[in-house]
Amino acid sequence: MNSGRDASAGQARAAPDPAPVPALRLLADMLRIRRMEEKCAELYGTGRIRGFLHLYIGEEACATGTIHALEAGDNVVATYREHGHALLRGVCMEAIMAEMFGKATGCSRGRGGSMHLFDVAHRFYGGNAIVGGGLPLAVGLALADRLQGRPGVTACIFGEGAVAEGAFHESMNLAALWRLPVLFCCENNLYAMGTALARSESQTDLCAKAAGYAVPAARADGMDVGAVCAAVRAAAQAVRADGGPFFVELQTYRFRAHSMFDPELYRDKAEVARWKARDPIEACFAALKAEGVLTEAAFSALDAAAQAEVEAAVASAEAAAPEAVADLLKDVHSPGAGA
Repeated sequence: MNSGRDASAGQARAAPDPAPVPALRLLADMLRIRRMEEKCAELYGTGRIRGFLHLYIGEEACATGTIHALEAGDNVVATYREHGHALLRGVCMEAIMAEMFGKATGCSRGRGGSMHLFDVAHRFYGGNAIVGGGLPLAVGLALADRLQGRPGVTACIFGEGAVAEGAFHESMNLAALWRLPVLFCCENNLYAMGTALARSESQTDLCAKAAGYAVPAARADGMDVGAVCAAVRAAAQAVRADGGPFFVELQTYRFRAHSMFDPELYRDKAEVARWKARDPIEACFAALKAEGVLTEAAFSALDAAAQAEVEAAVASAEAAAPEAVADLLKDVHSPGAGA
């Protein structure tokens, strides 16, 4: 694990390292994300899902490694490309799919859609549609935990495009100044919508930006689920031990366009092909197969299980009812407020 600043050296750990997550579990969860999102793309194409849809295909190792590295009492704040994070955090696929369909059984009662998945029971605080919008929220959650004496870490997941936002710099500064337990997880997929990192940032070393706020930093291969899990776990342990923030850059790539409306004219097809050759699911399967841990038949069984879960979630969402017309103004005004 490379680091922008070796600030974690010599820190005592708050607790022994937890046992590593089995590679088969990581592979199965990456498959669950991939098959769910492929189905969402299909449903969007037929008009059964509407609104906005930002797919995570290609980046599954980041969500899988990150979420498995966290603990149940930690907070998670994500971006609008958050389907996989929500799923692995514990939001059931039926509730996610129902939200996509705009049904009342969705995790946000069908009011948020793809970009606004939310589940307080699993400490999953969005799904935030504004680039960088989750960063100040993460600082606030961490401050609340500090004031309440709760030991959790707040993991804030965002893309490298958010690093150009003022909210990133304000949040990094406050987290460092107040020594707040924020784990900043930057999923660097090289393109903020259609803008390459080098075209918008004079300093493309993202760990150097963290160092500017005296925040320790590390980077990992975001196409390797084991590397992501190890890096994020080490960073989270450093936050728990030291009490202050940590920045992790996960170098990854999305195989699909920015959104379903994106004609994708800004990327060279050869570049996309090179990254697809590093598909995190195929790489994980190949490694397990070479080790004699997983056969082709066993992999097919994992894949079939993921697809069956997706089909059941779609059937549940299609059978669910939309929110009742009488409830459409519910929560628009606080109780007792005048019309």
